[in-house]
Amino acid sequence: MIQKKFSKLIGLKHEDFLSYKDSGQIVAQEARLIPLLKTGDEGALTSIFMSAVRLIREYRDSIFKEIKLSRGGKAYYLTEVVFKDIDENSRIDGLIIVVSKGAIADAVVFEMKNKNNSVDIAQVEKYIDLCKKIGVSKMVTISNEFVSDSTKSPVKAKAPKNFSLYHFSWTYLMTKGQLLLFKNDANIKDEDQVEIMKEALHYFDSPSSGVNGYHSMKPGWKETIEKITNRIPLKVSDGFVEEAVESWHEEEKDMALLLSRKLGTLVKSSTRAKDSVKNDIRKVIKEQELLGNLSIKNSVSDIKVKVDFEVKTVSMSVKVTPPLNKGTAARITWISKQLESAKKKNEEVFTSFEKDILIEANIKHAREHIRIPLSGFETLIQDSKGKEIQAFNIVLLSKFNAGFGSNKKFITLIEKMVLDYYSGIVQNLANWNQPAPKL
Repeated sequence: MIQKKFSKLIGLKHEDFLSYKDSGQIVAQEARLIPLLKTGDEGALTSIFMSAVRLIREYRDSIFKEIKLSRGGKAYYLTEVVFKDIDENSRIDGLIIVVSKGAIADAVVFEMKNKNNSVDIAQVEKYIDLCKKIGVSKMVTISNEFVSDSTKSPVKAKAPKNFSLYHFSWTYLMTKGQLLLFKNDANIKDEDQVEIMKEALHYFDSPSSGVNGYHSMKPGWKETIEKITNRIPLKVSDGFVEEAVESWHEEEKDMALLLSRKLGTLVKSSTRAKDSVKNDIRKVIKEQELLGNLSIKNSVSDIKVKVDFEVKTVSMSVKVTPPLNKGTAARITWISKQLESAKKKNEEVFTSFEKDILIEANIKHAREHIRIPLSGFETLIQDSKGKEIQAFNIVLLSKFNAGFGSNKKFITLIEKMVLDYYSGIVQNLANWNQPAPKL
């Protein structure tokens, strides 16, 4: 019996989909946890990832929720998919279809890259066009490229309004998996699925898998710093400034993922709006600086990050609320004791940057904070007499010097800085809480 020509995927009966496979009009392989492919091959990475999603419920739920894929049916996981009646020259790396009441109710297409291979805009637009033809409204690209949010793409591909284009870095997907192995409310409950997650992560973590972290800022980072150093005016249209801003957004996300893996809880970076890149380009041109934010559940406060291009420094700070039922001198003594305690708990790390710690006292109704070095509490007591301190900012200010303008060294320096800052100071600080009223 001659099968009719394939046209739409969404709404197609699952038995008809299988018939198209049998006739060869749709070519597809089932995702395998142990694929018969060479280690490091892009197809092997795709198959193992798709199998991990298929076999680990919590991992699957997390990813489905993020890409808004229906969880109301049975999902099927396929690789190397070709729709011959639509475009026999386009091979889709991965495809998940969700079958409900015997028909395909939802689907998502995956385009994978590993090693130093970047997402290609022409290829993405080609697959978007293919998705439109078969009625699929979601596509996910995965590569070693970082984005500030999964709804952002490394490429400026043209997509219709009703089409959702997502992007994950491999590091982000690894972090998602690693967080599920920690003892928390969202961990994997089934012991066998825990072992599968460990095996998949072991493969992803191997250098031969083709999964790489964020190791280098874009070339525009170095060029922007050189221009600022040499007092050469920057323009909004300068492509290298845009590259510098994008690099910072990606590195901020990488720091959040790094802390997430170390702490076992998801650390969030800044929420980026549609115009964030444009706004930050203007900030670099006007103020020669960029800002970042790392939000950690139950931490004393968010970590505020400031990158200063002109003096080549990076500062990190947290805000601490002192006892507001005590006087100014008592509040200063209170924060001093907290920092002394932090030093005792992790003396080696604390001592390594002690000379770079600054204390900012937020004075009520004052336009500027009082800033002192860690050793200047006596000065602070004198300068704040008759004033009310509402909060303290504990600042770590590091001079990166030549490393600031190095695309690789900058990442090494700032990631060491954030880990040291958190372990040496942040995790050992606590806010004062208003005591309960008494009868």
